[in-house]
Amino acid sequence: MTTAAAPAERDWTLTSGWTLGLLTVIYALNYLDRQILSLVLPLIKAELHVSDTMLGLVTGFAFVLFYSLMGIPIARLADRSNRRNIIAIGCAFWSAMTMVTGLVTSVWQLAVTRFMMGAGEACGIAPSNSMIADLFSAAKRPLALSIMTAGNGLGSLLLFPIVGWIALHYGWRSTFYVAGAAGIVVALLFFLTVREPARRDAKPLIRRETFKEAMAFLAGSRAYIWILAGGAFMGVSLYANIVWNSSFLVRVHGFNMAEIGSTLGPIRGLASALGVVVGGMLVSRLGARDARLRLIVPGIACILVLPAEILFLLPSDPTVSLIGLALATFLSAVHLGPVYAACMSLVPPGLRATACAVFLFVANLVGQIIGPLLVGALNDHWASLYGDLAIRYSMMVGASCATVAGLFLILAARHFIPDTRRAEAA
Repeated sequence: MTTAAAPAERDWTLTSGWTLGLLTVIYALNYLDRQILSLVLPLIKAELHVSDTMLGLVTGFAFVLFYSLMGIPIARLADRSNRRNIIAIGCAFWSAMTMVTGLVTSVWQLAVTRFMMGAGEACGIAPSNSMIADLFSAAKRPLALSIMTAGNGLGSLLLFPIVGWIALHYGWRSTFYVAGAAGIVVALLFFLTVREPARRDAKPLIRRETFKEAMAFLAGSRAYIWILAGGAFMGVSLYANIVWNSSFLVRVHGFNMAEIGSTLGPIRGLASALGVVVGGMLVSRLGARDARLRLIVPGIACILVLPAEILFLLPSDPTVSLIGLALATFLSAVHLGPVYAACMSLVPPGLRATACAVFLFVANLVGQIIGPLLVGALNDHWASLYGDLAIRYSMMVGASCATVAGLFLILAARHFIPDTRRAEAA
């Protein structure tokens, strides 16, 4: 295994910048490949003739089952072996499954490709977070993680208009072919140009905790448990919106695929990128004065998501609605980088990828299963009363979960300082 030299005190170097840049691109592709399905969902629904409930089940449960099941063992592997290889192989695999999605002819085939895509994408976020933790010091880590997480928003900003144009002119299947091919190219570039960074503190790796011991350590952190609860409820809000925003704009405001790509993508992309970067900068600055603010700031942002979502869902004027969408997306993104950084501060270096993977397991298992399915089932249930406008009220139920998530993050802040000291002493 080729390993780079231990990082110097200066965090921002050509090597760390290039690695962070490619990890940001991979993060963007990771989320873009999921979001393509939500963008073209109206076209798939029309061609495959399936209900909203079934679409919610396939988009959520089918993906998250393998994603969640594979996430923790892959993270355990990343805590012990070459993370560069894990990320490159995973990116190539999920990109190949994205291309295969363009070939499906039934909802069951779509479910299978979502299963397999989830298995590949489990190789992405936790190992990437672990690499960044070794490239950047604790003081710079929230900002670096926020920059990587901004890849989600930048992908939407730059790539969603292209995807919408391709869907309109060449059909929804072509969008999966193009996105998958791009991912395979990036995976190869990452493998050839990035080296595995040295672990900043190899001491905890001398004694390799068993899975039971690792889980016991995580369970002993009250701050971490509250973060898991917050992540679960925020996941419901996030994934309900990711999956159903396009359908909302089609049904309520009459948008077509090109209009969705040229408005939803840039608005959500720019707002998300700004949210994660602003969140990272605020937490890095305020957290230096009081470490509890690393969770209080994102907690407040989550609480404010519901009013912004109401501004998105209720107005009849599409311009006002899109303003609400931008605010909700910005506020929803503030917590992402700081929460990842907080998880890694609550464990020894040898458990960083595992801590992130467990967080993702809970957030995605609850969020991606319940969020899309909840909105889809409520759409079908309320269709007789509200028709196409049922989605307006269904999505409001999902958005209310963000308020609960914010309260849980603020509760986690109460225990953050002593639990961080516990990790440092382990």
